Amino acid sequence: MNMKAYGTLLLATCSAILTTQLSTPAHAQAPLSAIGKGEGELNVVAWEGYADDAWVKPFEQTTGCKVHRKYVGSSDEMVALTRMGGGKGFDVVSASGDASLRLIFGKTVQPLNTALITAFDDIMPELKAPGFNTVKDVHYGVSYEWGPNVLMWNTKDITTAPTSWSIIYDKAYAGVITVPDNPIQIADAALYLSHTKPELGITDPYELTQPQMDAVVALLKEQRALVKKYWALASDEVDLFKSGDAHVGAAWPYQANTLRAAGVPVQDIIPSEGATGWADSWMISTHAQHPNCAYLWINHVMTPKVQAQQALSFGETPANTKACAEMDALQPGSCKQYHADASPAYFSSIKFWKTPVRQCGNGQNTCLDYSAWQRAWQQVKQ
Repeated sequence: MNMKAYGTLLLATCSAILTTQLSTPAHAQAPLSAIGKGEGELNVVAWEGYADDAWVKPFEQTTGCKVHRKYVGSSDEMVALTRMGGGKGFDVVSASGDASLRLIFGKTVQPLNTALITAFDDIMPELKAPGFNTVKDVHYGVSYEWGPNVLMWNTKDITTAPTSWSIIYDKAYAGVITVPDNPIQIADAALYLSHTKPELGITDPYELTQPQMDAVVALLKEQRALVKKYWALASDEVDLFKSGDAHVGAAWPYQANTLRAAGVPVQDIIPSEGATGWADSWMISTHAQHPNCAYLWINHVMTPKVQAQQALSFGETPANTKACAEMDALQPGSCKQYHADASPAYFSSIKFWKTPVRQCGNGQNTCLDYSAWQRAWQQVKQ
């Protein structure tokens, strides 16, 4: 889909959505009290690869719910697509943390009855009620898969292992740096500045006042001259490292594992400043036409087997703690490789994506919402 077409729509609507006060949203449809017979259809909006035939076909055979898939390439596209037609065109969506609050406060998704989620008690504690899908103890999403945004470099070109994000802002690496083409990338720079310029007072990389954003934009504009290419797809970054056009950049574990499997000598770490990360949630439309199939779907994809299949096919980490053994059965050593057995310390080093809103964590309304982040990102890339 054409992101430019969605851009105008999003900039016009996001500000209104995100200036909503952070009280629990009122939704038109109450969650199910019990799962009944499937309605025969399920409309899914998801990241590409999140509704693979490997687990869709067994689900259809077991439940009789025919899955209709609409794939998206970005969170902005996901928000726009789910809001089309008043939000009546889908049943479930696999939203990342930079989209989920927009869906919650836009009243696009409904509260969930977690008692109907069979694997809910098996979700890792940190992801049972995270701020990106749970508001005032009301669950609007079930955490699915997650991963950190890591620093990756070619060990042949960069022989001294970096330990800081400073390398992607270093003029010595001009022309061989690559970073994501995404407004949420602002948070990576904000996290770095929170350590290198503490006088800015950045305590949360997703809660930025205008002066703090100005400092972040200034840093990113300096970085722009050093960047070989901003990547939109994981495959774009893989190609850059394979061709030798990029030596260092921000990545996901997926790119690092893919490149190593292809014989490209790369390493990845979470630097000393920590890292941002993403965690996806399955959410149900406020106007879901097939709510029973929606709950049946979530229960299916949250099983250890599907969690492991998803993790290995996409290169991410399952939220279900029982998926580790399944991962190792499918691909020995993959549980450790994808940090499915991560310690609390590893997990706490990651600042997970969340939608920027005007209400700061300190109770003030001086932070910039996501529409302001979008405008700032365009300024960086001008």
